Amino acid sequence: MRNEQACELLFEQSRPGRRASVLPSCDVPLHPWQELVPAEALADRPPPLPELSEPDVVRHYVNLSQFNMSVDTHFYPLGSCTMKYNPKRNDRLANLPGFSELHPYQPVQTVQGVLELLYQAQTMLAEIAGLPAVSLQPAAGAHGELTALLVAAAYFRDIRQKRSKVLIPDVAHGTNPASAAMAGFRIVQIPSTPQGLVDLEALNKELDADTAVFMITNPNTLGLFDPQMDRIGQMVHQVGGLVYLDGANMNAILGICRPGDFGVDMMHFNPHKTFSTPHGAGGPGAGPIAVSERLAPYLPVPLVVHTANGYRLDYDRPKSIGRVRTFFGNVGILLRMICYILTQGPTGLRQVAEQAVLNANYLLTRLKPLLPVPYGDRCMHEFVASAAKLRAERNISAMEIAKRLLDYGFYAPTVYFPLVVKEALMIEPTDTESKTTLDAFAEAIQKILQEPPELLQQAPHSTPISRPDEVQAARQPILRWQPTPIQPK
Repeated sequence: MRNEQACELLFEQSRPGRRASVLPSCDVPLHPWQELVPAEALADRPPPLPELSEPDVVRHYVNLSQFNMSVDTHFYPLGSCTMKYNPKRNDRLANLPGFSELHPYQPVQTVQGVLELLYQAQTMLAEIAGLPAVSLQPAAGAHGELTALLVAAAYFRDIRQKRSKVLIPDVAHGTNPASAAMAGFRIVQIPSTPQGLVDLEALNKELDADTAVFMITNPNTLGLFDPQMDRIGQMVHQVGGLVYLDGANMNAILGICRPGDFGVDMMHFNPHKTFSTPHGAGGPGAGPIAVSERLAPYLPVPLVVHTANGYRLDYDRPKSIGRVRTFFGNVGILLRMICYILTQGPTGLRQVAEQAVLNANYLLTRLKPLLPVPYGDRCMHEFVASAAKLRAERNISAMEIAKRLLDYGFYAPTVYFPLVVKEALMIEPTDTESKTTLDAFAEAIQKILQEPPELLQQAPHSTPISRPDEVQAARQPILRWQPTPIQPK
């Protein structure tokens, strides 16, 4: 009964006359509302809102939440997205009244504490990146990419160079081409070698005076660290271009190596991936960027600076690209990031990366006899298995394995990405999972591969909705809700 009711819309549960609040009698003179509201602001009829009691609403959303998988309730081996557990301690600290009750319009002298923390965050991220200047403004990883590319465009305008080309490997994150296009650049894809690394010969053919930026995800989406980074940086810099690192996979190299030390000019961080803040899921999020000294003048305003009179917001930056986010950025997420970094310390951050790499390689070793891994006998924080052989021999696809995992209580890994692997299953166990969990996941995969194909082709069997028509949803999306009249029951 609970499940059936939770699957209903609130509109379907509505009953005339139900209310969630009781208001006291009015203690001021009454006037018809038509006298108080301008006629042009009045609707012809009341909005068709559902009529429900408070228990109706609470039970509806609690029951819906129990249908969901989450990092708090299930293992999320979602490759490329690093869905690791978010410490509740960081939530509690970020919600202290001294933080949560601040207002962004308060005078600077009344928010010295939070400005000090944000200044420390800039300093810590600069050290981790090996790049001296940091902006905390961007609201997500892809927004950080766009912001850094706008910084690059401003830099080339300032030095009076017209460069329109951004080079991107075929195993980069999918947001990279979109960010480059939004920043006004033309995208050229660089193929990978059979080993899954940047093809230096192909890169060299595209490098010229029109090259603005080479964007690389390293470790890449195959879970491989490209050891050619020094050489790549030299090649790009020889033609006057910049090297951008997509920092989404920093959790694999955290505290081990710094992008600025192997030739990177700019990068972004994903706090939800690297520093275990809540995952954006459409917002709110954060995507700080770090840049080299020559790019620092073009960073968004304001930056938090430290002076003899305390901390302040610096708007006096004539070459800045301007604002990319309101106020100081998403401070609630940044505070959680700061708590995580301070809790771990330098040694702990390195251990995070070491544990992420260890977990990924352990799971790769367990799964490789079951699902081939085309690229690399070892990986960094993630790896990409392939169900291509299963598809050919038993008509079992990567999607069907992913769907069936839901019945075993595991969230599905990323499927069909990166595109260089057929029937791809992109798996990332993260540093926060135990060996017990990884063993259970590997055993679930083994059991699934022994099941009849017909069973997998109808999976999942235990979820409220089994197989939505994803093709129709993509081709004929419903972009606007059309209310239906509420009928008394």
